[in-house]
Amino acid sequence: MSALVVRGARLVEPDGGPSSPVDVTVRAGRVEGVAPAAGTAPAGADVLDADGRLLLPGFVDAHVHGEAAVLDDDVQLAMLRQGVTSVVVGQDGVSYAPSPRPDADGGPAASGLHDAAAWASGYFAAINGEHPTFRGGSVADLLATYDGTTRVNVGYLAPHGTIRYAVLGAAARPATPAETDRMLVLLASALDDGALGLSTGLEYVPATYADEAELVALARVLAARGVPHVSHMRGYEDRAGPAFAELVRVARASGVATHVSHYHGPAAELLGYVDDAHAAGLDVTFDSYPYLRGCSILSMVSLPTWLPIADVDATVAALSDPAVLERLHREHFPHLADLWPRVTMAAVPTGPLAGAAPGPAEDLSWTEGMTLPDVAARLGLSPAETAVRLLVATRLRASCVFAQPPTNSPESVRALLRHRAHVGGSDAIYAPVGGGGRPHPRGWGAFARFLAEHVRTLGDWTWHDAVTHLSARPAARFGLAGRGAVVPGAVADLALVDPDRVRDEATYEDPRRPASGVDDVLVAGVRVLRDGALTGALPGRPLRPGAPAA
Repeated sequence: MSALVVRGARLVEPDGGPSSPVDVTVRAGRVEGVAPAAGTAPAGADVLDADGRLLLPGFVDAHVHGEAAVLDDDVQLAMLRQGVTSVVVGQDGVSYAPSPRPDADGGPAASGLHDAAAWASGYFAAINGEHPTFRGGSVADLLATYDGTTRVNVGYLAPHGTIRYAVLGAAARPATPAETDRMLVLLASALDDGALGLSTGLEYVPATYADEAELVALARVLAARGVPHVSHMRGYEDRAGPAFAELVRVARASGVATHVSHYHGPAAELLGYVDDAHAAGLDVTFDSYPYLRGCSILSMVSLPTWLPIADVDATVAALSDPAVLERLHREHFPHLADLWPRVTMAAVPTGPLAGAAPGPAEDLSWTEGMTLPDVAARLGLSPAETAVRLLVATRLRASCVFAQPPTNSPESVRALLRHRAHVGGSDAIYAPVGGGGRPHPRGWGAFARFLAEHVRTLGDWTWHDAVTHLSARPAARFGLAGRGAVVPGAVADLALVDPDRVRDEATYEDPRRPASGVDDVLVAGVRVLRDGALTGALPGRPLRPGAPAA
């Protein structure tokens, strides 16, 4: 096969500085050789002039909501312009597979399992969107949708909430031993199909109803396979201590490696938990993103779990029940008074709603980009009443950006990302793709911000540290063999980074602006970004533990 030579690149040395110029030869999807720059290339080789830019191993986004969005060209451009060549999806315990396909009439499958794919598509509509082709099936079926259809590689975590819904439906209770056994079968099958581990979303339904016995049983399967438990904890900020302690107990009882999703809050406290876990011999890592605002579905941040949130129809009906509303205003909403001013609406979808009564739904899409108090003032309602109206109008599909409490700070962000257990993740939410909404800018800028702010400006990392946190360590955590370094034999997922020009361009007001300073990217040795623009090549593949993408 013909070679491609990246000519005159600089690698990063262990001391953080750039190497002397080198020529990196790529053949058959792998790095074939690294040699001092010679200024010539083998006969017949393609040449990519690096012009002194840094050649880094492609970044692995350890936490992204992209299982539908990754098939969209604009989203691929957003990732590649930051040097991201691989993503890990299936996060927070909710995604499309495994799920039985419904029968011809749309009822439960012959197995008696519930249609978890349809449920997940509805519940996480404002986070994951709807996959363009997948309507149920195995993890292998879902992974097949990423084979040669995208420019980036896709790894998948088996989602606990989806598995639980397939077995229990929306039941708001702990699983019975028999139900847990059925979940274990689905998990084992998902891992056989290539899942990188299991994700739990313990603040989301129905996972919030799981008890520790259920989590330990699932974690033992993971430990036996050598893959991690990745968890959106049961709480953050002032609830982080008990939430982290739960994960420690699960890890002690099962032996599972543990990874905490989007860790944020007071760094001294949070890092103390991690250090104590390490001292006890536990394998714990975490990801974080370089922003002080988060993003999620409005139902999660505003509704209590005593509502049947996993059942959209039941929850929408409950939010129209005067007795339920009276209880919410008496028991729950007064505790959210400090939350409402921190909430800005991100996506407020309109149009046909599955399962809705005939007739047009109320269109509140004009609220996107507005704070909840400002929306309330326009509607003549209280913020709590406004949240209910938005949830009913969108059938729980609304999402929001929210400022985190003051216990999180720029200093905490910096301390977390300097820790030896840290890996980079964007927690990107791209839905709705193709425009519309006011998404969080992290999907377009998180990795570029790591480089611009925390390497170049603040010096929290050297360039070698950036490779460790954004490529080598996440590849190791998820068992992605052959990734994380520019050495002979490595998979040729490579990004040329201009160290003086790389920066995030996306803002909360203009969140879809691609980053600058990464203009040329290879995936499996194939040019997917050339001079800042997408090429037509689609070399992305599904990622499985212990083996490079085919």
